[in-house]
Amino acid sequence: MSRTDFLQHLDQTLAGIEAQGLFKRERIMSSPQSAHVTVAERSLLNLCANNYLGLANDPALIAAAHRALDDQGFGMASVRFICGTQDLHRQLEQRIAQFLGMDDSILFAACFDANGGLFEPLLGPEDAVISDALNHASIIDGIRLCKAKRYRYANSDMADLEAQLQAARADGARHILIATDGVFSMDGYLANLPAITALAETYGALTMVDDCHATGFMGPQGRGTPAHHGVSVDILTGTLGKALGGALGGYIAGPQAVVDLLRQRARPYLFSNALPPAIVAAGLAALDLVEAADDLRAQLFDNAAYWRAGLSDAGFTLLPGEHPIIPVMLGEATLAQAMATALYDRGVYVSGFFFPVVPKGQARIRTQMNAALTRADLDFGLDQFRAAGKATGVI
Repeated sequence: MSRTDFLQHLDQTLAGIEAQGLFKRERIMSSPQSAHVTVAERSLLNLCANNYLGLANDPALIAAAHRALDDQGFGMASVRFICGTQDLHRQLEQRIAQFLGMDDSILFAACFDANGGLFEPLLGPEDAVISDALNHASIIDGIRLCKAKRYRYANSDMADLEAQLQAARADGARHILIATDGVFSMDGYLANLPAITALAETYGALTMVDDCHATGFMGPQGRGTPAHHGVSVDILTGTLGKALGGALGGYIAGPQAVVDLLRQRARPYLFSNALPPAIVAAGLAALDLVEAADDLRAQLFDNAAYWRAGLSDAGFTLLPGEHPIIPVMLGEATLAQAMATALYDRGVYVSGFFFPVVPKGQARIRTQMNAALTRADLDFGLDQFRAAGKATGVI
């Protein structure tokens, strides 16, 4: 096949994606991430960011980043084990571990990298990993890279999880690791960690939780879904890119031996530049803010309850839940895109979610609350949702 044939093949693939209504387009913002953003010189109410506590443009984080730029430079130009580790990196790793009640933690460029690098160093062909069917793509990809036997259980189906644990034991697995999201971010559902940890104890398995959509605002002092449920897990992965400031950076926290081995063998850690000093310093400042942010967490969940009630009263189909992710179910990708466009035209920034991000026939608009939204913002948003819903035939 020639280069021309190859590029024509790609063009045909893209045309097919467009024809199915699955083409994703990016809108360019010219403002900081906030409750209101500027797109094409218009101010829009932002209801689709992971900025749960409203810290993405917080002055304390910006000041911390500025100080680090002045004191420790722009970038590390190196991986950690060569000459890319500063005192700030270890301070943040130890601070994350202390915050989560773990022995230690290890930083990555993103939680996608953390999950991608977690399984291969820890599990061999004699071992087994059991994964929830709706786990994040990064967990799925990380599991694919390791040689452990793979088992999958239906989303939050504890009977199926137990069956997979029994199968792994019957197959002679040496070590078994149960992997789950703490929050399934497309639905806003919380994993049943009490039941998962109880089954893990019964069958002698370990537990791993991706807590990206929980750290900072779920549980006492925002310590995540294990704290929310009052249970302990073995390994926690998470991000600085959502509630903890919204920039980038991921981590794995857990027992010292786990972190030490990952530092020796996790490929995304060994072969990626260290996080920039400004990001690390802002992460430290974010943790200080988060620990004392009971007021922001209360505002976040007040907003979520008010928003959920307003959408439900308007006649929209919602998924049940207690999380600030509140999906509005629309079914078809074209309808999700039409609804998102109608809302954009009315001053509300949301995105349609459709295949392959969610299963076919389950397209939606995933609304997300944050603590920076005012009651006036929410009332405006509800008015525009009602208007757009009627205009598109959703309600």
